[in-house]
Amino acid sequence: MSDISIRQIGHAGRITLQRPEALNAMTAEMCSAIQQALLTWRDKSDIQLVIIDAEGDRAFCSGGDISELYKTGSQGDYAYGQAFWAAEYRLNALIYHYPKPYIAFMQGFTMGGGVGISCHGSHRIVGETSQIAMPECGIGLIPDVGGSYILACAPGYLGEYLGLTAARMAAADAIYAGFADHFIPQSHWKTLIETLEKTGNTAHIVNAAQPAPSSDLKALQTQIDRHFSNETLAGLISSLTASDDALSQKSLKMISRNAPLSMASTILLLRQLRDEGPDIYRALRYEYRFTARAMEFGDFLEGVRAAIIDKDRNPNWQFNLTEVPQKASRSMLTPLGALELNVKES
Repeated sequence: MSDISIRQIGHAGRITLQRPEALNAMTAEMCSAIQQALLTWRDKSDIQLVIIDAEGDRAFCSGGDISELYKTGSQGDYAYGQAFWAAEYRLNALIYHYPKPYIAFMQGFTMGGGVGISCHGSHRIVGETSQIAMPECGIGLIPDVGGSYILACAPGYLGEYLGLTAARMAAADAIYAGFADHFIPQSHWKTLIETLEKTGNTAHIVNAAQPAPSSDLKALQTQIDRHFSNETLAGLISSLTASDDALSQKSLKMISRNAPLSMASTILLLRQLRDEGPDIYRALRYEYRFTARAMEFGDFLEGVRAAIIDKDRNPNWQFNLTEVPQKASRSMLTPLGALELNVKES
């Protein structure tokens, strides 16, 4: 498969995304190939660790390739998207619980589906160009691929801030928020990967790591908590509107672009995960409840139309920012019955 290279080099199982012209967006075929490789390598004694990286300077992985999802969903075929998300989420769970070190090198954009195949690994490496984000609310989804789990575990109410604004995290912010572990200058990555392939010893990662620059998000934590601790989207909007500081005004501008139903559901999801105890399986089940309904009852198709298809950046969302009924957001996260996702099938 030209979109992805899967091979063994020394003691390492190697996965390289090879769609730099598409910012390494992940297709269903790429997702399946990664899963099959991980299942094969899990029981191979001569493979001691897994390394995933990507070609190109602009992105590790900008997300999932949603063109086919839009095409099928617009024709009333919701099953294709449901099958894609189910497979993707099972891969995310497999990575999270993988018994061998799983090492991700994340240059440039790492967003959405890219987070799912990197930020659940045991060793998550960022560099000078890293920009990590969860922008799903902008196309009528919620932070998924297990991203809601990481957001729920982030300090204070940083998860709500990142999920609703889709703010991009540089290296230090990603480490602070729990999306990454080590800052290593990108000029060192090639040599480090070769050493890992030769030795199979993850101690070399710690030895190569350097202190990241200071985190802007850490400095803003108190302000973020004051606004994003609101339990409803309407309350959050009111809080931001009443404040004239730079963070509030920037956040309000970013939030105003996104789907209100998605944001209200994200707030509800993160609260439920914290109340019930953050768990990757629980997070993925909740996420699937939303995404399985997103085409028929949510704003996904309209969000993709406005952002990707027509590119008019003028989506017609179902609800206004301050008028999302609690019943609507709750219904997106209720059990699916026979469609409920079993994320432990791997």
